[in-house]
Amino acid sequence: MAKKDKVSETPATALLRQHGVAFTEHPYEYLEHGGAQHSAQVLGMDPFAVVKTLIMQDQDAKPLVVLMHGNRKVSTKNLARQLGLKSIEPCAPEVANRHSGYLVGGTSPFATRRAMPVFIEETILTLPRICINGGRRGYLVGIDPQVCVQLLDAQPVNCALAE
Repeated sequence: MAKKDKVSETPATALLRQHGVAFTEHPYEYLEHGGAQHSAQVLGMDPFAVVKTLIMQDQDAKPLVVLMHGNRKVSTKNLARQLGLKSIEPCAPEVANRHSGYLVGGTSPFATRRAMPVFIEETILTLPRICINGGRRGYLVGIDPQVCVQLLDAQPVNCALAE
């Protein structure tokens, strides 16, 4: 590992600890615009099991969270259709930062500043373990994907596209 093994507490890890969730810590050297593919490569993980947290918004600018495989993109058209919305698009980075309370590149779905509905690509739930952002750039936590359903009430969707 390129960084120290212990990372200081974040709102996300505090929430996980508060709920008694077992997790592993995976710090790595953050690369601007490196994304989940970079973190997976640096940590020697399968990018399919590294889950990215995306802050998006509907046609009325209402925010929502989408959890997607690190090597897949979100079909916003399919997602909007499944949710009965006209359109969905990614938020601008500064808007995403405001909604989540995290910096883009370090966005965790846990302990966001604003409560938002969470949608998870259904195939993520079939994995035994995932790595997801722990609330800081260059820091992932390994958890059971069911934690996303239990703590976030994440709703399964089918909107993945090959990257």
